[in-house]
Amino acid sequence: MAVRTAIFEDNMPLREALSFLIEATDGFDLLGAFGDCLSAEKQVGTLQPDVVLMDIDLPGRSGIDAVRSLHERYSHVDVLMLTVFDDDDRVFEAIRAGATGYLLKKTPPSRILEAIQEVYDGGAPMSPAIARRVMEAMQHRPNPNLADLTPRESEVLTLLAKGNSYKMVGAELGITVETTRTHVKRIYEKLHVHSVAEALAKYHGK
Repeated sequence: MAVRTAIFEDNMPLREALSFLIEATDGFDLLGAFGDCLSAEKQVGTLQPDVVLMDIDLPGRSGIDAVRSLHERYSHVDVLMLTVFDDDDRVFEAIRAGATGYLLKKTPPSRILEAIQEVYDGGAPMSPAIARRVMEAMQHRPNPNLADLTPRESEVLTLLAKGNSYKMVGAELGITVETTRTHVKRIYEKLHVHSVAEALAKYHGK
C-alpha cells in the first residue's frame, strides 16, 4: 500500500523536485504540494495523507504552528519536518508541537524517501546532526519518568533517538522488528505518549 504524502514547501524548485521524487517512486503517492501552510488543516482534512513533509519558514504562518494544529486535529497524520534550521530551539519546538521526524534540506533524496517510510512505519527519523543534539539534551536533562523504563526499553528509545528505524534497532539489539514494536508500545504506555517524537520530547524533559 502506497504511503500517501503531502508537501508544504515555499521554495518552488525544491517543492517540484520533492514532488517528482515522490511521484516517480513506487510505494509512494503524492496527494498535493503547497507553497504555504495557511490552509493546512483544511488541505490535510480533505486529502487525508499518511505523512506530511513540512518546512518551518513558510510565508504567512510558521510550519511549527501548522504542525501544532495538525497534531491536535489529525493525530494519526505524521509530520516530518524538512528544513534548513538545526538550532536547538526550533528542533525541540517542532518536536513538542507534534513533529514525528526532523530532517535538514541537505538530506539526500534517497534518505528522504526512507524517512517518509520510517515515519509511516512508526519511527522518528532525524538527520545525524539533529539526532546528536537530541542525544546531548537527553544526557544533560534526564527525566525522572524514565525510571520506569527497563534497561532494554531505554536502549530501544536511545537508538530511536539516533534516527534508527525499527528494523535497524532490531538488528542492533538482536531482536525482531515485532519485538521492537512491543518495546515501543510499552514505552508509550509508561511515558503516557502516543509517538516516538513525544517520547523523545519527554526524554528531553519538555
